[in-house]
Amino acid sequence: MNRIKVYIVCFILSLVYGQNLRGQTTAQNIPISKVLEQITNQHSVNFNYESSLLENIIVSPLPEALSLSRKIKALEDQTSLIFERVSDYVYSISRRISLCGYIKDSETQKPLEGATINSQFAYAVTDENGYFEIELRSQNQPLTIRYIGFKTIERKALYFNPDDCSIISMLLQEEAIAPVLIETYLVNGIDKRQDWTTSIDYKKFSLLPGLIESDVLQTAQALPGILSVDETVSNINIRGGSHDQNLMLWDDIKMYQTGHFFGLISSFNPLMTQKASIINNGSDVSLTDGVSGTIHMKTEQQIDSKFNGVFGLNFLNAELFSNIPIGEKSSLQIASRKSLDDVIRTPTYEVYFDRITQETEAETNVTNVTNSDRNFNFHDVSARWLYQPSDKDFIRFNFILVNNDLSFNENAIINNTIQTRQSSASQTSTAFGASYKRLWSRKLSSNINIYNTDYQLKAINANVIEQQRFLQENTVSETSVRLNNRFEHNLWIYNIGYQFTETEVINLNDIDLPRFVRRDEEVLREHAAFGQAWYKNSSNSLSIRGGIRANFLTRFSKLIVEPRISIRKSIGNYIEMEAQGEFKHQSTSQTINFQNDFLGIERRRWQLTDNDSIPIIQSKQASLGITFKNKGWLLDAKGYYKEVTGITTQSQSFTTKYEFTKEKGSYTAYGVELLLRKKLGNFNSWLSYAYIDNTYTFERLEDIEFPSNFDITHSLTFGTTYANKNWNISAGVNYRTGQPTSIPVSDNPIIDNGINFDQANNERLMDYLRIDASALFKFKISNTFRSEVGASIWNISNRENIINNFFRINESNDVDEFTRLSLGLTTNAVVRIYF
Repeated sequence: MNRIKVYIVCFILSLVYGQNLRGQTTAQNIPISKVLEQITNQHSVNFNYESSLLENIIVSPLPEALSLSRKIKALEDQTSLIFERVSDYVYSISRRISLCGYIKDSETQKPLEGATINSQFAYAVTDENGYFEIELRSQNQPLTIRYIGFKTIERKALYFNPDDCSIISMLLQEEAIAPVLIETYLVNGIDKRQDWTTSIDYKKFSLLPGLIESDVLQTAQALPGILSVDETVSNINIRGGSHDQNLMLWDDIKMYQTGHFFGLISSFNPLMTQKASIINNGSDVSLTDGVSGTIHMKTEQQIDSKFNGVFGLNFLNAELFSNIPIGEKSSLQIASRKSLDDVIRTPTYEVYFDRITQETEAETNVTNVTNSDRNFNFHDVSARWLYQPSDKDFIRFNFILVNNDLSFNENAIINNTIQTRQSSASQTSTAFGASYKRLWSRKLSSNINIYNTDYQLKAINANVIEQQRFLQENTVSETSVRLNNRFEHNLWIYNIGYQFTETEVINLNDIDLPRFVRRDEEVLREHAAFGQAWYKNSSNSLSIRGGIRANFLTRFSKLIVEPRISIRKSIGNYIEMEAQGEFKHQSTSQTINFQNDFLGIERRRWQLTDNDSIPIIQSKQASLGITFKNKGWLLDAKGYYKEVTGITTQSQSFTTKYEFTKEKGSYTAYGVELLLRKKLGNFNSWLSYAYIDNTYTFERLEDIEFPSNFDITHSLTFGTTYANKNWNISAGVNYRTGQPTSIPVSDNPIIDNGINFDQANNERLMDYLRIDASALFKFKISNTFRSEVGASIWNISNRENIINNFFRINESNDVDEFTRLSLGLTTNAVVRIYF
């Protein structure tokens, strides 16, 4: 009983004491404006706010000993105000706002349950009515609204009405028909999609051996069946085809130039190119050209309401990228790169320069002529503007400029006087594209694409001894318009469309002494109509896409009909089977007249078909594949057969036998592609292998059937990557059998002042082996800036891989062999700052 009395007394005393304290505190409370004035005087900072914002707000005084950050935190705890640091000396003050709304389908107006609403400091999810509530720090705070199958909305809070829980409509995402089928097909960011394409998403991309940037055309070569016989991105071979048999698209614009440094690095700025799709069979009927494959590079397809940018510097170039919001419905992206040769020539730059000039006139000139003042530089500029005037309309404009310039002086002593003349080679591409999408209803949409692309390869070869100038130009100008309509009904998706393309190719040879000019100009117009149906069952275990593309070439009054089909079937939870087939054609090809054309730097020139000596290239291809995936393991196996007609010897990069022959023929290729991948925690390892049997048929040559110049019988890649929040580390080995070549007959190498070759491509160059490694470290500098630094080593063993050879008769009437080597040990480093 006494204990209970003690408790009661203590309780009463605590109440009395607490009331006294509260009364004492209330008596000491002061307006917040006075506290801010004290902080301003003590810490030399200023506060920006609306005059009415602080009315009737009373707070407790703050001890002077507290730091500035703790004082601001105390004021935020006592009030509903938000203090944001603008600079070291300025803070802005605002009031928390509550935002509510209903997320609905723009077409059906049905509520979207489970949509997510994110800000930097808050998160909300819609209920069954599509309703949400979220508390924000200010009206300028960006909001991101996401829902699977619909386009993401990124806008500032002030765009919405905080006083009214209004309806926010989300637009159906058209790309939702092709979700990911296999994540991390090779490494993070490389996936297999349900539309039978291999996709690369550089927002999720980790790293590949030897690379420190997201070079699409280098990344593609990590996939089985895709390689480059000479290590360049301007000579990519897909399933045994030559580079000109690839359709290269940048945001639906066809590109005729793909490389800087005349092919050693991609000409498409990696900071601008966010995604890519790689197709080697079963193409969508909306795609033309590319009898061997398609690489479609894409910039960001969604409006970004945040200003951000990147500045980077490596041993080859400086790069800059910026995303600039224009209101709430538009954004502009600009990116550029510039080589460093004007400022400093790094060891990496020297290695690349020596590689492109190897065994060319720019490296070693004729007797009594010396070269000096060798200069090379490159730059590119790309831009993309997105505008969404309404939920049903979307507009995109693209621009790209790519340039390479090489020059050197040729010096000789003539009549006791030093004579100097400049030789040069340049490669330039300029392209513009526009796209308009209209969503007529949830089931029906239309898309129109227009582009114009111009390419020019130009060389001036100065002969200082003969006082002669030889000008060569190769120009391509192409304009295209494509309309594609899409209709969805139940489990079916239908596409129907039309495309018109006009291509002009000009080749110029101009010699000033003796005067000679030849200018060949060809124009080809092509109309195409296409239709396609795609069926997927309700369980998504069966998918069939088939269609027909009909092409009419007006110049030859020729109709080419191309059926295409792709089938995928799931067997249980772990096995997928697929079958694909396609017919394709193309009217342009790259030919080589002489190995020293354009100074030998870039010998290939584009040429239009004449439907005679340069036929229309046509292909037939079929493939069958099976995929097994379970517990981090992936096994993907494919077999294929391909037949391509209409090729010429000039388009196949002969450097030995048949180097100067002009004949037309075909090739057949069949092969197997295997990929084994294991994902274990932060580690990802893969082994890819490709086998190919690639055979030419030229009826009018001495050797009617013989191995193709791109018959790389065995190719193997092994690699592993480690990726976490801060580190990306990768290392790997590339091996392939040597490229076929022809050699002179040993006991009778010369006949009639010409080289007497043995059977065509009956020998091979040495096998190719390369070991690479690279690493990137990412870290945060501040809330505004983050950075990454990295380094790479290409060909760690410094192996001298022979990628090409040719033979010439010397002054002693003997045959000399010349070889071109791949890059030796090459290092690179990069630093990037994101803001």
